[in-house]
Amino acid sequence: MTTNPYSAPAAPVADPEQALLGNFVPGGRGVASGRGASWFGEAWQLFKTAPVLWIAIWIVMVLILIALNFIPLLGGLANALLWPVFSAGLMLGCQAIASGGKLEFGHLFAGFRDRLGTLAGIGGLTLLASVAIGAIVVSAMGLGLSTLLGTTRPATPEAAVTTLLAGLIMLALMLPLFMAMWFAPALVVFNERGALEAMVESFRGCLKNVGPFLVYGLVGLLLTIAATIPLGLGWLVLGPMSAASIYAGYRDIYFRP
Repeated sequence: MTTNPYSAPAAPVADPEQALLGNFVPGGRGVASGRGASWFGEAWQLFKTAPVLWIAIWIVMVLILIALNFIPLLGGLANALLWPVFSAGLMLGCQAIASGGKLEFGHLFAGFRDRLGTLAGIGGLTLLASVAIGAIVVSAMGLGLSTLLGTTRPATPEAAVTTLLAGLIMLALMLPLFMAMWFAPALVVFNERGALEAMVESFRGCLKNVGPFLVYGLVGLLLTIAATIPLGLGWLVLGPMSAASIYAGYRDIYFRP
């Protein structure tokens, strides 16, 4: 039997990115609780490939976001819309390192070139949800927004208790929103999800991994204390590592080896 040398190969050729990550699992999969600590370990491996550049990227990003807050009226809105864009850039930087490439300063702005509208949509949906949650809590507890935000002091001990309770309720309502935000930028740039679709899928992935996130949160708390003690200078390392740990969690939860 003869073989046509010009015919297409019978075996499928693997996509390099797919080969790196594994098989994508829509909605994510549950992983062992100990993996929550491993995400920081994997983040350290990503960080130490280019520590100076990581720190420079982190400083510039923080300065941009702080500067936006000084713009009257539009600054806060721009900040809310752009955090997923910068986050996506950091995810793309992590992906470059994981695939054998190099981190570049331009990765910080890579989200502006790839699916900018969708990424900004995540920020917009997050802002709308946050405002809605605040309005619901303020209305239900009969408090002023300034009191809830801590800009004015409660007049009586009873009002202080009510404010504390309102804050706890607001935190509980914000938790699902944090879950929806967590992996959304990565799901947009790597899996071409829409803004709302990415947030729903992020929420599902987090919900399936309560144990790992409890461990992750405990380790993160200890690292936060350690980073804050030396005049907060440890945040120059912990900041980039926190972003890289999100990428590590994304790879772990949404891909099956």
